Amino acid sequence: MSFADDESENDSIGPDDQRDYVLRTVEERGVRFIQLWFTDVLGTAKMLTITPAELESALEEGMTFDGSSIDGFSRVSESDVLACPDPQTFQLLPWRSGDAPTARVVCDIFNIDGTPFEGCPRHVLRRVLEQAKQKGFTFYVAPEIEYFYFANNDPNTPPKILDSGSYFELTTNDIASELRKQTVLTLEEMGIPVEHAQHEDAPSQHEIDLRYTDALTMADTIMTTRLLVKEIAHEHGIHASFMPKPLVGIQGSGMHTHLSLFKGPTNAFADQSGPYGLSVIAQQFTAGLLYHAPEITAITNQWVNSYKRLVSGYEAPTSVSWARHNRSALIRIPFVKKGKTESTRIEFRSPDSACNPYLTFAVILAAGLKGIDLSYELPPEATTITNNYHSKLTDQDHLTNKSALLPGSLSEAIEQMAKSELVEETLGDHVFEWFIRNKSQEWEAYRTHVSQFEIDRYFPLL
Repeated sequence: MSFADDESENDSIGPDDQRDYVLRTVEERGVRFIQLWFTDVLGTAKMLTITPAELESALEEGMTFDGSSIDGFSRVSESDVLACPDPQTFQLLPWRSGDAPTARVVCDIFNIDGTPFEGCPRHVLRRVLEQAKQKGFTFYVAPEIEYFYFANNDPNTPPKILDSGSYFELTTNDIASELRKQTVLTLEEMGIPVEHAQHEDAPSQHEIDLRYTDALTMADTIMTTRLLVKEIAHEHGIHASFMPKPLVGIQGSGMHTHLSLFKGPTNAFADQSGPYGLSVIAQQFTAGLLYHAPEITAITNQWVNSYKRLVSGYEAPTSVSWARHNRSALIRIPFVKKGKTESTRIEFRSPDSACNPYLTFAVILAAGLKGIDLSYELPPEATTITNNYHSKLTDQDHLTNKSALLPGSLSEAIEQMAKSELVEETLGDHVFEWFIRNKSQEWEAYRTHVSQFEIDRYFPLL
């Protein structure tokens, strides 16, 4: 994996030229439907479908819809919002061509008066990226997206795995490997570069690693990838799941994310004279991410089920620590090949692949920038498993009152988030308040639910 200045070929094209390109492509390729994609606060993909006759108007003026019907969007009293297509995100959907070629374009959501809508996750990320830009930084990310294939999707029956493979298993002529291969080929056909794909550690678990790009493009790409994985699996009668922990006794699905800041073509994280090849900026960014990690965990791990993955024994992080060789640490410093300093980066290991990528990248960047702004000092490396799970990070003043453990449940994560000025400032009042209400309701429903585990364990005895 490498990071470098890799501007999109469309970045130099002006807005008018890009709109003309979209309209011309739709006509030349005989596109019959254009899907306008956007994302709700929980990271669920939403869509409006229009015909080519409506496309020019949509590009110029946006499409009005009722925002009160979308989770985290408008109240009923102020329901109408605009879905405004970003023409740079236009892509043909090769898995939906057939007799009715289809394309998609990602939208930003605006109020009717043209101001950015506060409930739009894409705007949340844009704001933090603009703060980074004002400091001279571009934020690059590269996620490792893990997921499972199952033979069924009936919640009333146990998930049925498709294979018994493990890490890098070389399997032949099995449906799961074919689905993964077809997914990678389709992503590449859409212009989405894949660095590599593999069978993961757990049975029926797979991973697709996307090549680094800027955070906004990557958030759009993650949404596309998740939908594509599910669509291709569904075409073959298979269920693909990004649930963080769908099976008992084996590891869950994470989204380890590689992070780097660039100043122009220069990797601001790289310094061969610094410890471990890290610049002061990289150390401060890492310290900021460590310091604020408990506060942002409700965003990076937003479901009750997320905390079934964040337990010891399955290579998932449980403590706020960093290391070069300890893969259970929250942040890992990957080895950089000789002469490849542009690849210097940090790997943040707590997010799962069911997060909202826009909000996740926003809070990660905000935490790192805070570390740079306030010159946080990097605490000592966790060199052993014991240190990783039990020791305090440091006795620095700015870490004195921080727990060395990540939240152990959604309830704890929400409690930490609710007290965080950083998260509130990053998300804005609208998203911050709605997210806490929604997740508090989820926790209450889970807390009061009588599970099958309890019935099996206690009903015959008590």
